[in-house]
Amino acid sequence: MSTNEVRTERVGTTLLITIDRPRARNAVNAAVAAGLAEALDLLETDPGLRAGVLTGADGSFSAGMDLKAALQGESPEIPGRGFGGLTEAELSKPLIAAVEGWAMGGGFELALGCDLIVAAEDAKFGLPEVRRGLIAAGGGVIRLPKRIPHHLAMEFLLTGEPIGAGRAGELGLVNRVVPSGEAAAVALQLADQIAANAPLALALVKKIVRAADGVPAAQAFASQRSAMPALMKSADVREGMQAFAERRAPNWTGE
Repeated sequence: MSTNEVRTERVGTTLLITIDRPRARNAVNAAVAAGLAEALDLLETDPGLRAGVLTGADGSFSAGMDLKAALQGESPEIPGRGFGGLTEAELSKPLIAAVEGWAMGGGFELALGCDLIVAAEDAKFGLPEVRRGLIAAGGGVIRLPKRIPHHLAMEFLLTGEPIGAGRAGELGLVNRVVPSGEAAAVALQLADQIAANAPLALALVKKIVRAADGVPAAQAFASQRSAMPALMKSADVREGMQAFAERRAPNWTGE
């Protein structure tokens, strides 16, 4: 599937999603948001897809919200899904950001909305919204203080200064720092590793992590207990145990 702004490509069991507005440094306008939402719908509904990789065209991830389009009344948000159709979406399948070049403002927030981040060594991350009279409302002010120490998150949010991939790696913001030009390839390798695992288990991991966010441990465990019986009755659990006993790779069906 391809549109003028967002391209998708199947790579094995992974959906490679590319924001394709290089002349605007892959900034997000209404068309990009719609294209991303459509791509994520494909990822969610296609049983042959196990994971997604999100990247940007021509060596840049995304410059964030397209301010020129916003001035003309365009919205880069999708109702119920947030900025770019992603930042508030509750995806059941793993999504990996492959960041080359700049991930600024909403671009950084798109990456924060993914489950893993692979960054090229020349990547830059920043939340400069305050310099334009805005705040990082696409998840930056909410997610970043949960990912790194409070005072460091506040430095991001209050100064708007970007950091490089090396520093992002030191802070634990990214999973891998790789040579320039290799972020998507490494992200696809990670997606293959993930796809080798049981899809129902992967979906439940994501569901429980969301349910446990900011709630007391007792409530989180209660949520987990309520979800476990269905998983334990699944064909995939039986297949996983059988495959272990027979010393073979499991054949997951997602049932």
